[in-house]
Amino acid sequence: MKDLVIIGAGPAGLAAAIYGVRAGLDLLVIEKFSPGGQVMNTYEVENYPGFVEPVPGWELVSAMENQARRLGADIQSVEMSSLAKNAHDNCFDITCAGGDVIRARSVIAATGASLIKLGVPGESEFTGRGVSYCATCDAAFFRDKITTVVGGGDTALEEAVYLAKFASKVYLVHRRDQFRGMKVLQDRARACEKIIPVYDSVITSINGAGKVESVSVLNKKSGETRDLGVDGVFIFIGYRPNTAYLSADMLNEYGEVKVDMRMKTSMEGLFAAGDMRQNSIRQIVAAAADGATAALGAYDYITGLS
Repeated sequence: MKDLVIIGAGPAGLAAAIYGVRAGLDLLVIEKFSPGGQVMNTYEVENYPGFVEPVPGWELVSAMENQARRLGADIQSVEMSSLAKNAHDNCFDITCAGGDVIRARSVIAATGASLIKLGVPGESEFTGRGVSYCATCDAAFFRDKITTVVGGGDTALEEAVYLAKFASKVYLVHRRDQFRGMKVLQDRARACEKIIPVYDSVITSINGAGKVESVSVLNKKSGETRDLGVDGVFIFIGYRPNTAYLSADMLNEYGEVKVDMRMKTSMEGLFAAGDMRQNSIRQIVAAAADGATAALGAYDYITGLS
């Protein structure tokens, strides 16, 4: 029986592990993939306090992982299949994909969010053959080629600027008449001669024979459709919280977990932190703060059980 099980090893989960271990909790962190979460796909982070110069996303989260392990956190690669509270002894049963069950007095859910897909013809067919969700991972394959970035938020703007270091041209397709990312990111995108904004538009299909050759773009105001010849499509239109394993009555209309200021959910002993919880600003520093708050909340909860 663990005092605490943390599900997810992104910034929220790792911060929770650091604070939980230091509070003396016997805890376990489980992560389906490798630790890091979405930050692993971020080229550079320049708004995390304490770093004068931008730091690569993988380097920042790797430092978090190493810090948690140094303090004694047990981080294991485990795929969870279900989470339930056992009314008999007021503890949690975490069932793993292989059938094993991990028991815990408290749980912090920090499973983050997943990238939303466009859902247009050609997207799934060309994933890995011109369609990508990570410029940091795949930009080098498009050196001196024409690409498209879809989206207008922080991530789309950051990735478009990064992609422009390699591509000869980057169409930045956004469904509104102005970008919604931070002003500093908008300024960078507009200042880059390789980036061509395509406002009020959506991609209706991704076309090609064996690989991406063009995208069909619909202008929502004029109703006109045109094809843009491109070699790659990078999609950054938002995130969907990874909360399918939680009861619907714990979620809001967007599928985010409802929590209070201490990251408590409606289920006693269950906390939620990071991008999966309601009103998250989806920033690394905020996720880390959520994790710390949740860990201290778990400590108070466990202390109250004795």
